[in-house]
Amino acid sequence: MPRSNRPRGRRSTPAEEEALDVARIRLGMKSTAVKRSGTWNVQPVGPASAQKAYVCPGCGGEVPPGTAHVVAWRADGLMGEAADLADRRHWHQRCWSIQP
Repeated sequence: MPRSNRPRGRRSTPAEEEALDVARIRLGMKSTAVKRSGTWNVQPVGPASAQKAYVCPGCGGEVPPGTAHVVAWRADGLMGEAADLADRRHWHQRCWSIQP
């Protein structure tokens, strides 16, 4: 009797595969950082997700597309969460780590 080449069982959908992508989960985890300047929400951006160029507020240099970097915005702002999120900035990882 010939063998069947059809897969047995349920296949995962693209949405399920995306949800299980460990690299995306590891790189996209939002955290909170406390610095002298206040409390900040921090979210790393991996090289594959970095699609635009930004200006780093730490050094004034360009964060080119395809470069892993950090997005940070105030967690304790006075104008509310929506205003803080709209005021988020993209930092080089090194600039963010040495920022007071």
